[in-house]
Amino acid sequence: MARRQKLAKFIEKLEITSAGAEGHSIGRVDNQVVFVKYAAPGDVVDVRVVQKKKKFMEGQIVRFHEKSKSRIEPFCEYFTLCGGCKWQHLSYQDQLAFKQQQVIDAMQRLGGIEEFQVLPIAGCEQTQGYRNKLELTFSEKSWVAHFDKENPTEKPPALGFHMPGQFSKILDIEKCHLMPDFVNQIQRSLKDFCVKQGYSFHDIQLHEGLMRTAMFRCNSKNEWMVLVSFYYRDEEAISAVMNHLKSTFMDSQHGDNKLVSLVYVVNPKMNDSLQGTEVDYFAGDAYLTETLGDKKYKIQPLSFFQTNSAQAKVLYDITRDFAGLTGTELVYDLYTGTGSIALYVSDKAKKVVGIEYVEAAIEDAKVNSQWNSVENCEFFAGDMKDILTSEFIAHHGKPDVIITDPPREGMHPDVVNRILESEPNRIVYVSCNPATQARDAKLLSEKYRLVKIQPVDMFPHTHHVENVALFERL
Repeated sequence: MARRQKLAKFIEKLEITSAGAEGHSIGRVDNQVVFVKYAAPGDVVDVRVVQKKKKFMEGQIVRFHEKSKSRIEPFCEYFTLCGGCKWQHLSYQDQLAFKQQQVIDAMQRLGGIEEFQVLPIAGCEQTQGYRNKLELTFSEKSWVAHFDKENPTEKPPALGFHMPGQFSKILDIEKCHLMPDFVNQIQRSLKDFCVKQGYSFHDIQLHEGLMRTAMFRCNSKNEWMVLVSFYYRDEEAISAVMNHLKSTFMDSQHGDNKLVSLVYVVNPKMNDSLQGTEVDYFAGDAYLTETLGDKKYKIQPLSFFQTNSAQAKVLYDITRDFAGLTGTELVYDLYTGTGSIALYVSDKAKKVVGIEYVEAAIEDAKVNSQWNSVENCEFFAGDMKDILTSEFIAHHGKPDVIITDPPREGMHPDVVNRILESEPNRIVYVSCNPATQARDAKLLSEKYRLVKIQPVDMFPHTHHVENVALFERL
């Protein structure tokens, strides 16, 4: 049993009993929850309390008394620093079990729903190198874990990740294990070239410095796109940087990998977001293509696309299966994005109506429809609660099936109410946030029964989990 010391600055021999949200694990002392970073269920640890609230505390491990059988050796040298893979110290099978339980707990505790079928979580065959997109940030001064004793104030420039909770600090990254290794060759070459040429790296606080961010994308055919973001337009420097990438990676062979698209943007904004910037095409193709099932998707530099292509197909297969389409149904695809799910299910539906907030994504959806010769999909751009009105449904027809894949915050109450009013036979709810999905499930239970759920692991070694839920009208 855990014992608290005076003022609760330390908790001795805290038993970690379960995995929680946001990558924390959970212990309890005096009936109060303690969230502990980088712990594992089964650990017994001494914890230093770093934050104390009325209903919970947060702590950091200072000593192990027992280590969990779930623990394995982390594979990445940046574990606990970059914050990207908070569960890589857990065996993959335990990761899957914890993610599945997280979904079940959310639906039962937050949704108040007890009886439903739970299908086993769909895990990844490939647990490293599975991502198809990576974004890195340049910084004039790198955050370093170990300072040079002879030059304690010396901080070399960085190309890497924002430190968790410290957005202005960038951790220089030699290698990211979640992308195919070719990305590491490109990004190190890009950084080294810019350092040698004396190009300034961006200072996010002072807002000065030429080199800003770099984005790398690839498809299942090992074709690559590189997008470099500059803070201001320096034609000579931009040309030199892009020509270096072209001559080094586009004009030469690198095994099965091929750089096929080189683009850049000039982003003078106060934030790193590239939305609203104009993309300049330097060399090669203006986009990548990806194939999921029998559908081909055009991926432009600023397009949204699932960052794990192999698992995206698994997710879409489950979604289509849950929808139970026979070819006669009118389907509404809410939060359709670039229309990836809408197009994927279109062969099984009479018609699909897709709605999405981002207008550029809808334009991509229309292009993807043309590419695939799909004629039974119609797409609309605008805020979901403003587009999905009684008048809209009266005009386009009451849906037989609604597929909804909202952002992490879930659906607006007005959207839930509109779904309840339209009374589709089935609702397939795809979610990246079990908590908000469970909240919405509770609202839907007024007219719908949760039949089954199917968790899907899109991002091994992280705490994130997708879940597909099927609701049927009572």
